[in-house]
Amino acid sequence: MDNLARDQRVTVWHFSIYVSLFNKWAVNDFPDSFPISRSEIMARTHIGSIVTYHKCIRQLRDYGYIIYRPSYNPFNGSWVTLLVY
Repeated sequence: MDNLARDQRVTVWHFSIYVSLFNKWAVNDFPDSFPISRSEIMARTHIGSIVTYHKCIRQLRDYGYIIYRPSYNPFNGSWVTLLVY
């Protein structure tokens, strides 16, 4: 989290999503990858815009903080791997 906090590209929205992902990772006993639901993460982070959510997820991936494997099926969650250094 220190790297994230020092990264000038990261906004409060990125940080909020990452903390929510980190919490979900910890609650699930730190698996290599875990499923996420867009609606669940948006509710936890108080992000009201789907566009903002997807932009921040994409940027967290591009910045090297997560590996994101989207699911285009509404019944299957997308999968995330946190890249913790």
